[in-house]
Amino acid sequence: MKPTLALGLLAACLAGCAADPIQLESDKTYQVEWIGERPLIDRSHLTLTLGEDGRAYGNAGCNHWFAAYTLEGDKLSFGQAGSTRKMCAPALMEQEQRFLDVLGSVQRWDVSGIGQLRLWPAAGKPIRLWPEEG
Repeated sequence: MKPTLALGLLAACLAGCAADPIQLESDKTYQVEWIGERPLIDRSHLTLTLGEDGRAYGNAGCNHWFAAYTLEGDKLSFGQAGSTRKMCAPALMEQEQRFLDVLGSVQRWDVSGIGQLRLWPAAGKPIRLWPEEG
């Protein structure tokens, strides 16, 4: 078999086998894996759900959070976030505040080469998320 034909067949097979990329969907829950340059604290659980009504909500690690959001194509922004007021360990509280601060500066979203959802703030590294298994 000629090398160009073999490469063409391989490319066609890989394209046909590729999974559909992640799409940002309303009423789907995503789990946060990284906030900027830092991974989540072990066993902490941060989530984000975009409701069809323009309200986002989830678990911030200690408290539940909520905010209005606007989604237009790859542009995404969140209004001022509110949350419940439970106190947790200082490290969890710091992580929660960092998440809410970065969330408030998100301007766009995309999907990485490994299929991970990324929410990009005005400056710095993104919040990285995976769809919640369900």
